[in-house]
Amino acid sequence: MGETIRGTDGKLRCKWCDSAPEFLGYHDTEWGFPVSDDYRLFEKLCLEGFQSGLSWRTILAKRENFRSAFHNFDFNKIARFTRHDINRLLKDKGIVRHRGKIEAVINNAKQARELVKQEGSLATFLWRYEPDAKQLVKPQTASTSAQSIVLSKDLKKLGWKFVGPTTAYAFMQAMGLINDHVEGCVIRGKVEYARKRFKRPYSGK
Repeated sequence: MGETIRGTDGKLRCKWCDSAPEFLGYHDTEWGFPVSDDYRLFEKLCLEGFQSGLSWRTILAKRENFRSAFHNFDFNKIARFTRHDINRLLKDKGIVRHRGKIEAVINNAKQARELVKQEGSLATFLWRYEPDAKQLVKPQTASTSAQSIVLSKDLKKLGWKFVGPTTAYAFMQAMGLINDHVEGCVIRGKVEYARKRFKRPYSGK
C-alpha cells in the first residue's frame, strides 16, 4: 500500500501521481503507454533534458509553451533554427530559458534527422533498447538501468546532448519501453495490454 494511493474513484494508483494536480491525467493517459510517433519521442527526450535539475511538474506545466516554441518538436524544422531563434527562445518566458538546453534541442534535432535517414524512423532506433522482461527490476525502484546506460552512450556517440542515463531511463518509463507502474496500480494492466498490442517499429512484431 505504501507504493499506491487510493484516488477519489476508489482505485489504486502509483503514489507519485498524487503529488501534483497535473500528474493524475498524465499518469492515467500517457505515462507508460507505448509511443512510436517520432515527434512525440523526440519531444520527450527534449523535455527530459530540460527537466535536468528541475522538477517534472515545472516542465509539464510549460509543455504547451514548449510545443509552441519548438514547432511541436518537429525536428526537421528545429534543425534549421538559427542564432536568431536561440535569441528568441532565450526571451520566451513560457519555457525554461537555458542556453545550453536550447542549443542541445537544436543539435539533437539535427542528429534525429540523420538517424531517420539511416534507420527509417527515430522509433526504429529507440525501440531497440526495450529491455527483455528478465532484465526488469521491481517498478519504480531504479533511476537508471543497463539499457538506459547503453542508450545514453549510443546517443552521445552519435552527437546527442543532455541525454544522460537518468534522462534515458525516464524516457523509457514514459514512452512505454518498460511498464513501470507499480503492482496494484489500476493503470498498470492497461499499459501492459497496450504494450502487448503495440507493433514494435524495429521488427514489425
